[in-house]
Formats: sequence, structure tokens, C-alpha cells
Amino acid sequence: MRILVVEDEEKTAAYLRKGLTENGFVVDVCSQGEDGLHLARTSGYDLIILDVMLPERDGWSILTELRQTGQQTPVLYLTARDAVQDRVKGLELGADDYLVKPFAFSELLARIRTILRRGPARQSDLVTVADLEIDLARHRANRGNQRLDLTPKEFLLLSLLARRKGEVLTRTLIAEQVWDMNFDSNTNVVDVHVRRLRLKVDDPFEKKLIHTVRGVGYVLEERP
Repeated sequence: MRILVVEDEEKTAAYLRKGLTENGFVVDVCSQGEDGLHLARTSGYDLIILDVMLPERDGWSILTELRQTGQQTPVLYLTARDAVQDRVKGLELGADDYLVKPFAFSELLARIRTILRRGPARQSDLVTVADLEIDLARHRANRGNQRLDLTPKEFLLLSLLARRKGEVLTRTLIAEQVWDMNFDSNTNVVDVHVRRLRLKVDDPFEKKLIHTVRGVGYVLEERP
């Protein structure tokens, strides 16, 4: 498996090269945005790890150009930009995952393996589950003929569940992805927001799509 790392901070780039190589990947590293775009277009990588703030061309525009030209190589953003709107933007542009610095290498490796297990086909920007339709690119969600009025965090939570529909997501993972926080068993922030999301996505409708897996977390799926 070949991975391209586009990262301008030398220590981080060296750390990533060493760790990924030790785990069996072939790794190329570049520090300039334009060079990263060129390599991504021409060299047939299985995954791209992409920073946002880069010399010459930022990570937003790199991914935008790749997707606009039909390049579907999986992309994982690895960046210090931790605002919710940045996470939403990254997913809307077509990223497959978004991890905030500082990070644990073991978590990065787990996310890389999860992405690669999904196979080469990138998930569509339009995700449907029963009569629920989530447009990741336009930041819209509808159920039946009804537009859902979601806050940015509610949409981020729903899009996370939708992109991994059928997969049980732990509270820890949800808290990290949506709120950039380590999950504290004494807080109920995830449960509260899932409850609010259900009020809009499930309560007005007969068929329920957001399900609790006791002791684990939540899953979005259609059940008989």
C-alpha cells in the first residue's frame, strides 16, 4: 500500500514516514502544496494524508481540484484546524476522515486501516437510508419530502452516522469526531445531542433510523 503525506512541518513528516514505514506502507512525503497535488494526480496512491495549511497551495484547494477532476483516492486530513466548521468543510469537500493535531499515532493508523478496508470506491456525497437523504456537499438533509432544520453540530453528527451507516459508533469516537474531546464517562453530551437529533430525524416519522446499542454507542440503519 502506497501513502502520500503532504506535510510541511519536518518533524511531523519524519514521524509519519517512520511510523507508517514500520507498519508496512510505502511512503512518499512532500512539503509543498503544488508538489503534493502533482504527485496525487500522477502516482497512484492508495491514500493521501493531507495538511490544510501548506506553502504554495492549501489543502482545501488540493482536495477540491482532485475531486473536480475525478480523482477518488481516499484523503485523510491531518491538521491543527480543529473548529467544527473546518471539519464540516473537509467532509463536504470529499475527505474520507479528519484527524486533529496533536494526535496519537495508534489512532491515525487505525483510521488509515479503516479507510483502506472500505476499498477504492469513495462514498458518494449523497447518502440515503430508507427515506432519509443526506447531501454532504450541500449540507442538507431531508426525510421524505421534509427538509430537516439541523444545527451545524447536528448535521456533523448525522453525517458521521450516515457516512458509516450500519456501523456501530462508540460514544468515544463520536465525541472525538464531533466535539474534538476525549470522552468522559461522566458527561452525557453525546447522548443529549443524539436525543436532539432524534427529535428531528426520527420522532416525526413511523420508522426509526437512529438506534442505541446498549453499552456501546449508536448506529444509523434501516431495520425491519
